[in-house]
Amino acid sequence: MRAVIQRVNHATCTVMGEVTGQTGPGLMVLLGVAPGDTAQTAKALAAKIAKLRIFGDDAGKMNRSVVDMGGGVLSISQFTLYADTRAGNRPSFIGAAPPEHARELYGAFNAALRDLGLTVGEGRFGEHMVIDLSNDGPVTITLEMES
Repeated sequence: MRAVIQRVNHATCTVMGEVTGQTGPGLMVLLGVAPGDTAQTAKALAAKIAKLRIFGDDAGKMNRSVVDMGGGVLSISQFTLYADTRAGNRPSFIGAAPPEHARELYGAFNAALRDLGLTVGEGRFGEHMVIDLSNDGPVTITLEMES
């Protein structure tokens, strides 16, 4: 699994004019699923993200997690994180999981975040989404969790 994590002041996902998910201060997570990923991979990545200390403490140092600061998460499924652009100019997405597998693990990832006490807004799997966010910092981190 691959994730791009952004610390945000707020983030909103809209599909065809309807807000499907949002968060106030917290994280916006773009999640890519690979064919070999499992529910255990999703759970481990969710735990890592929930504990990632990228929020400022009273001294301004990055010592607090999204759980520590009572923030939320906007989670967006993003198969394009597995784009392969080594040959030519048109990306190949052969490294991304098939939709049925990715949908299942996207759900498992979001459930694991909720089990850790986080409020989770979601995109709509497989739909064209418009994401509006205010990146705080900016702080953007990529994570990869092997199966």
